[in-house]
Amino acid sequence: MAHTTYAATRIRGLSVRDIRFPTSLEADGSDAIHPDPDYSCAYVIIYTDTDFKGHGLAFTIGRGNELVVAAVKSLAKVVVGKKLRPIFENFAGTWRELTSESQMRWVGPEKGVLHLAVAAIVNALWDLWARIEHKPLWKLLVDMEPETLVSTIDFRYMEDVLTREEALQMLREMQTGKNNREERMINRGFPAYITSAGWLGYSQEKIERLLKGFISQGWRHFKIKVGQDLEDDKRRCKIVRDVIGEERTLMVDANQKWSVKEAVDWMKELAPYKPRWIEEPTSPDDILGHATIAEALRPLGIKVATGEMCQNRVVFKQLLQAKAIDYCQIDACRLGGVNEVLAVYLMAKKFNVPVCPHAGGVGLCEMVQHLQMWDYICVSGTTKDRIIEYVDHLQEHFKHPRKVVSCHYLAPKIAGYSVEMWEESLMKYEYPYGSEWKKLFSCGKYQDPEASPPPWIEHRTKGKIVYR
Repeated sequence: MAHTTYAATRIRGLSVRDIRFPTSLEADGSDAIHPDPDYSCAYVIIYTDTDFKGHGLAFTIGRGNELVVAAVKSLAKVVVGKKLRPIFENFAGTWRELTSESQMRWVGPEKGVLHLAVAAIVNALWDLWARIEHKPLWKLLVDMEPETLVSTIDFRYMEDVLTREEALQMLREMQTGKNNREERMINRGFPAYITSAGWLGYSQEKIERLLKGFISQGWRHFKIKVGQDLEDDKRRCKIVRDVIGEERTLMVDANQKWSVKEAVDWMKELAPYKPRWIEEPTSPDDILGHATIAEALRPLGIKVATGEMCQNRVVFKQLLQAKAIDYCQIDACRLGGVNEVLAVYLMAKKFNVPVCPHAGGVGLCEMVQHLQMWDYICVSGTTKDRIIEYVDHLQEHFKHPRKVVSCHYLAPKIAGYSVEMWEESLMKYEYPYGSEWKKLFSCGKYQDPEASPPPWIEHRTKGKIVYR
């Protein structure tokens, strides 16, 4: 850490809250697998014995958010009580402590609920580090010496394709021109595509209205959800292509809906609408299935993209090795926080696969802008075939939301990772006691979980245990 003043700073506590937004009411976020998502997050604050705090989160879509909250509480002991200097000077070791806690690891390892919890804590630690250094996260990463940045990455399980020395060499080779690339991010920003018109539950009228509005704002890249019904997908793709014209870009996303053969057959039917890529065509764990799909669709000019549900760097390693993806879509909190995300960017660089981050969920746009700007300045050096997802909702709940101008994310200027939320929003949307949730329960739009016991609760009746 640059500021020796904080060498003795200690983490004195960690809080985590279950924050949920009722997005399913308007079908926002709906797709072929998730028809009724309520965008949510496990929201973490790390407290120190100074005025500095770190904010982090892991995104979910409603039910199950309480599981991530519980996992965060179970992992908190790994960092609470520790001084910051040893955490940040051996960040790879701290990350491994979180992912390899001797008993908690059994319910992972490095995947699912446990990994989401790791991400929330790790992201809060990075936010804290950036705040202490008085820099936005992207700038903290950009200003790091290659040796310091590489020291934050746990290379276990990936050294067969990327060694520490190779990572160092990549970063050292990109030192030239950094200042010019940084200026471009500040003044021009990173290009974005928009998903906000493409949710599966939207009517034709709403899709057309939104698309026309976005086109008037200058948007040229659009993504829609597919996978529920082939004839309806054809209809919706035609609606979009008719509105955006041939000169703009269409991408489609099946959210893991199909089998391998089904994905190939379905996309052949959608090929006339010229989609740039099919996103998540099948199970996120099926590396060879993705490879089969990619090989079959490349002659049609359709690429394969995936990553938002990719559980760790090991699966990404295999997707890259198998030439199973044409676009690598990291997620800022599906992977185990910033440390593991950096590792995947570096592997993607080695395999010459462009990274196009998944965003749109609670805080994801805010986070991935930092990561993609670091990649441009320090790793890839180009925006060719690289673009960040953008969704224009829920940003009002963040103190320093992403700033998108002329369809480009502008480099954040405020210190931290940009995920600090307004206390008023946290109070309103904390589940199930927030004031907005109480209103939704009272008007019958959602069922109050405390109004009646869940069906699995045991109780005693005349000396017998009965499960409801």
